Amino acid sequence: MVTAVGKAATVMARSSAHTLVAALAKHALGAKINWQVCTTQYYVTEIAASTMWILSHFMALVKPITWSALLSFGVLFFSLAAAAASSSRQPRVVHSSRSNAPQGFASLGPAPGDQTIKLRIALASKDAPGLEKALLDVSTPSSSNYGNHLTKDEVNAYLAPSDEALAAVQSWLSSNNVTASSSGPAGDWLTATVPISKANDLLGANYQTFQHINSGKSYARTLIIPISVRPVLSLPQSKKKGNSGSGSNADSCATTITPTCLQTLYGIPTTAASESSNSIAVAGFIEQFAQKADLQTFLTSFRKDMSSSTTFSTQTLDGGENTQSPQDAGVEALDIQYTVGVATGVPVVFVSVGEDDQDGDLGGFLDIVNFLGAEDNVPQVMTTSYGGDESNISQALAVKLCNAYMGLGARGTSVLFASGDGGVEGGQAQQCTTFQVAFPAGCPYLTAVGSVHGTSPETASDFSSGGFSNYFGVADYQADAVAGYLKALGSTNQGLFNASGRGYPDVSAQGENVQIVSGGQTGGVDGTSCSTPIFASVIGLINDQLVAGGKPPLGFLNPWLYSNAAALNDVSAGSNPGCGTDGFPAKAGWDPVTGLGTPNFAALKAAAGL
Repeated sequence: MVTAVGKAATVMARSSAHTLVAALAKHALGAKINWQVCTTQYYVTEIAASTMWILSHFMALVKPITWSALLSFGVLFFSLAAAAASSSRQPRVVHSSRSNAPQGFASLGPAPGDQTIKLRIALASKDAPGLEKALLDVSTPSSSNYGNHLTKDEVNAYLAPSDEALAAVQSWLSSNNVTASSSGPAGDWLTATVPISKANDLLGANYQTFQHINSGKSYARTLIIPISVRPVLSLPQSKKKGNSGSGSNADSCATTITPTCLQTLYGIPTTAASESSNSIAVAGFIEQFAQKADLQTFLTSFRKDMSSSTTFSTQTLDGGENTQSPQDAGVEALDIQYTVGVATGVPVVFVSVGEDDQDGDLGGFLDIVNFLGAEDNVPQVMTTSYGGDESNISQALAVKLCNAYMGLGARGTSVLFASGDGGVEGGQAQQCTTFQVAFPAGCPYLTAVGSVHGTSPETASDFSSGGFSNYFGVADYQADAVAGYLKALGSTNQGLFNASGRGYPDVSAQGENVQIVSGGQTGGVDGTSCSTPIFASVIGLINDQLVAGGKPPLGFLNPWLYSNAAALNDVSAGSNPGCGTDGFPAKAGWDPVTGLGTPNFAALKAAAGL
């Protein structure tokens, strides 16, 4: 499932059952909401020597706490027959399934056969290992090819399916009277919209409709649901607009976080960037809108040295929009205000991805990376504050999406994701017996950002998710750092996590009581989604100076970061408790709570050769 990790705000829903909006609830001061979400299913059909994944995945909101009325939604999901198909069909292999209804749901029986559903068909790439090798070659400082990022055509050549795989899948679909369209810059995805009766026949499936027991609602669609274990909105009732910050360097990060205090704490410059070709893309989902009026108020309050008319551009896809109605003010205020307001002068584009009633919950993630990958010029930084639990998607899909981020990194984009706000517990709905892993944060081809608070010293936020992937092995660039942590950890939490997995987060930044303006009101919010745009802004400013000097942007950050760990402020206090434990303790060096630490702009700039 896609969920908004670190969308640090209370969450509210519109009356329309087909629209769920996460927004700052102006009336719910200091409210905390715990969202619990059901799992998602993925299936694979194998055709001859080629492999494709047919992704039809559904999830639903199970139980929001804090409101008097529970808001929840039904789901469809299917399970492939385990028995071999008839001789008239190609063999099918179940790669993940579930036999029981999601928690809190009851089956209403077979789904209507005339109801349509969108199937995304993922084709195996020709040479993903080759792309990984190329990515590390251009991203490792010691390499002679460092900074020689790949072109769009070069990346697509690695990710494209083989002719045999494409022909086999198209033949299978054609023989079943299904028309599919190619998608993705490398042509490694096919999309087909079919009635459920056809999907049942095509896949040997048995689609069921499930209804949420408490609300009685059911829908044949997926939802992208915001989830945050510690969303906090604290709006002082007597606060007047425009009086929340002095804009002085004397501002202290010890109590509230503002752009000015971050400039002092991390040494972030206020001099405006100069390179128009260097940009930051902010990913937005689930109808989260960024208000230009709120940004103007924010800059007036917290960046008095900037023009309050400084703004951002908007790019929409999948029917996305960015309405400016005050009642639609959303939590994207955080991402926009802490990119525009911290990365002074760096062009920021808000990419608003719409919802699709027949699309998968990871469809938005896939569509935005495919959209950017198809562009001739990619953004130098992409920051995303959404994610979910790794266990709720199949490993095949996780790898496929992770490879798409690998493609962006190879082209020179620094991809950053919030690590999550569930500590080691993640979004688990019941008593956990093992630590949860976040995705996409656990993908090794992007930079995951955790959260800290305080200044003397900076301390890990207890909600900051981190740990070790169950799908991806420890990356070579972090092998020594992870080994050092595991040695220091000893037998603590033994058996609760995968000690051979990719460790995350990679870095961290301030993430508590971060001041934003939403719907004209000023307040403090918590979450790793506060930390992510802050770190992204630091990278955006370094990229500006690199480009100005005729050098390539940083691109995929992790090999550079781990080889320059001393350029970050180490955090060795705090932990991320959950599952009845204290979680992982922060320790000297890398740890799975705060990563390598928080940014030191001057040191990172020097590490970049500036």
